[in-house]
Amino acid sequence: MATVPALRITPLNAVPPRPEGEFVVYWMTAYRRTRFNFALQRAVEWANQLKRPLLILEAVRTHYRWHSDRFHRFMLDGMVDNAVAIEKTKARYYPYIELKNRDGQGLLETLSKQASIVVTDDFPCFFHPALYQKIAQHWSCAVELVDSNGIIPMRATDRTFTVAHSYRRYMQKEIVNHFDDWPNADPLKSLKTEKLKALPKSVIEHWPMSPVDELPHFSLAKLNIDHSVQPTGVKGGMRAAENKLASFVNGKLGNYSEDRNEPEKSGSSGLSPYLHFGHISSHEIFGQLTAANRWTPAMLSKANGKMHGFWNMSEHSEAFIDQLLTWREIGFNMCWRDPNYDRYSSLPTWAKTTLAKHESDPRPFVYSMEQFESAATHDELWNAAQRQLVREGVIHNYLRMLWGKKILHWTASPQDALKVMLQLNNKYALDGRDPNSYSGIFWILGRYDRAWGPERPVFGKIRYMTSESTRSKFSVKTYLGRYSN
Repeated sequence: MATVPALRITPLNAVPPRPEGEFVVYWMTAYRRTRFNFALQRAVEWANQLKRPLLILEAVRTHYRWHSDRFHRFMLDGMVDNAVAIEKTKARYYPYIELKNRDGQGLLETLSKQASIVVTDDFPCFFHPALYQKIAQHWSCAVELVDSNGIIPMRATDRTFTVAHSYRRYMQKEIVNHFDDWPNADPLKSLKTEKLKALPKSVIEHWPMSPVDELPHFSLAKLNIDHSVQPTGVKGGMRAAENKLASFVNGKLGNYSEDRNEPEKSGSSGLSPYLHFGHISSHEIFGQLTAANRWTPAMLSKANGKMHGFWNMSEHSEAFIDQLLTWREIGFNMCWRDPNYDRYSSLPTWAKTTLAKHESDPRPFVYSMEQFESAATHDELWNAAQRQLVREGVIHNYLRMLWGKKILHWTASPQDALKVMLQLNNKYALDGRDPNSYSGIFWILGRYDRAWGPERPVFGKIRYMTSESTRSKFSVKTYLGRYSN
């Protein structure tokens, strides 16, 4: 069995594992899957080494910002798949749904006092980093963070990349060092210890396990979350993710580079929600893609930082890989290295300078948060994109950029624009609250971009986009009809 690369493992404290502990805990928070998961693989390694049972805790909290029926339903779908997958193995699955705010407080710390070690997911975004710091300060149990976010480990570089070209060149040089460090497709297959007979009584009495057979039809009405943001009908979980991947590779991939920008074509992969919730890994996606192209590492060209030609695959495959390995992973680089990744102050100096210069420029329209949220602007194309976000949890790829640019145009300041974008995206988008989505929002304001001319009111040297130019490039009639009200 291949071992987890040391570069992906970060001890959260200096406490050694306790050989006398009752079990090893894998706390599943960001990689909610049993396949191609370095963190789960590491927990299996510890269980085998310490000869202790493996307990997999997957909890769904209510006390986090933007909690809603939409996100909870997607996570519960994933729990159903995990329950089925783990039941066939020697690991014990512990699904826990927090019914009221902070009901789950103390659960993991209580488990940690009986554990040999806790292994969890090293996710550099949203509430995770602050939670890790709190654990490091207070727990007396060994805890490891394991990076299973992308194909290149976050800690492979000590540099924060500011433009895609430089990250792409770095990735092309670095990627060959990680093809041999692939996660096991089914890490639980290697678990040698016996299944934990029962959860500790002191734990289960205070934090009862959510019945597995109730997960598919669990009533979200009993939870203290936002019920106004309804599920989209898009099913979450590993099986749905793998079906989506197979459908994409065998279908849409064949014209991806052209169709992904067409508003009236659903040319994108649709995988970003599954990547965000950890229901599928970059490794599995990359593996399926390369298999479809009959590709091997021997086919690589010399690194040059260009989007096409390095992989020696089809144009469409290379365009998709650029999204997966450049644009997705540069976001993880930023979130891991800069704790202010979600603040206006993290923008490039040139962007802050030009936006400040034009902050007092008259705006053609100034809309409130409520007007934006209810799609009540004068622009029918923008309104259609916002309605798609509210209904489906996504915005078409190209229109997502236009959506952000017009928010910048129609708010009193760029700081206000950022607040509106973050609120709407994180409240409604299935792939929100993620390094990749923060990259997209901050790109609107100049991150990973360059200064553009001519200098314009409000935008200054920030890249400019309009609904009129979008209409001239693409057909939008059917899209407008679909999201007209």
